Amino acid sequence: MRLMISGGGTGGHIYPALALIEALKAKDPQAEVLYVGTHRGLESRIVPERGIEFKTIKIQGFKRSLSLQNFKTVWLFLKSVGTARKYIKAFKPDVVVGTGGYVSGAVVFAASQMHIPTVIHEQNSVVGVTNKFLSHFVDKIGISFESARSQFPEKKVVMTGNPRAQQVVNIEKTAALQALGLQDDRPTVLIFGGSRGAAKINQATVEAIPELNQRDYQTLFVTGQVHYDKIKDGLGKTALAPNVKIKPYIKNMPAILPEIAAILGRAGATSIAEITALGIPSILVPSPYVTNDHQTKNAQSLVAAGAAELIKEADLDGKSLVKAVDSLMLDTAGREKMAANAKKLGMPDAVDQLLKVLETAIDAH
Repeated sequence: MRLMISGGGTGGHIYPALALIEALKAKDPQAEVLYVGTHRGLESRIVPERGIEFKTIKIQGFKRSLSLQNFKTVWLFLKSVGTARKYIKAFKPDVVVGTGGYVSGAVVFAASQMHIPTVIHEQNSVVGVTNKFLSHFVDKIGISFESARSQFPEKKVVMTGNPRAQQVVNIEKTAALQALGLQDDRPTVLIFGGSRGAAKINQATVEAIPELNQRDYQTLFVTGQVHYDKIKDGLGKTALAPNVKIKPYIKNMPAILPEIAAILGRAGATSIAEITALGIPSILVPSPYVTNDHQTKNAQSLVAAGAAELIKEADLDGKSLVKAVDSLMLDTAGREKMAANAKKLGMPDAVDQLLKVLETAIDAH
């Protein structure tokens, strides 16, 4: 298979694309892949590091108000469609896949106009603006949340789950907690605000540390690199008990997940794919700073299934954090029930499902 794939801007669009590429190469070592992204996005660093052929397109998003920038955006979009057409002619893909972000709009639209099989993948419960636009032109649409189905043309939609889920579900336990100075045989809660950290989650956790120090369960608090020094200073004279560890970041976060009893963190699409695939109970604090408040909608789909609890960021402080974490960590039966509910929502074969959708799109042409 010759796969052209495009997704950019944030990890939420990039990691599903990388998971798909990895699975395709494992299944078909002769497969050829070209990744098209932007020169400024996170993908420009991550993708070439993996040894994947990478080309760039210059593009920008629409402003919500009428402005001269929007005229520039339209001009850049039309220009980028032209660039994408050149890449497509040179690479001759069997299928073109978009995983979201403005750059995928130009690439997938160009492919659809050239009558090449096209597939998009939507990671969130609220459909992004690029995928909404592309849904009218593509052959197939993979979704990760049932609630996204009604936002797309019904006949094109296939529930695949998020490809990232299959990557983490195969991870074996590796005594990763021991390496961080914690015990393997004690229940551990992971508190984590995403790769960059989340100031409000960090602040509430710092307030909670005197209480968490006294618990039988363990706490692994990952602050995000940029916040770490400030948090260490903020703790002042508060010593950490042996059951509490603070780290700036963890290089291979998925490796520790099989050893975690519960998570308190954001409700991004990748996080949810991972915790449902592994069946980890969670306390979700959706970021209020994302488009269309999609993290709240992501979290609500888990809460409705009894697979998570939700705390609004505005309601999060040291007290509410300890109360929520205690309610899970001190109730083994309740935690196990929530874990089972989370696992029911998981799609541990998500990449295989998405690869099938690609093959269907190719066969239909």
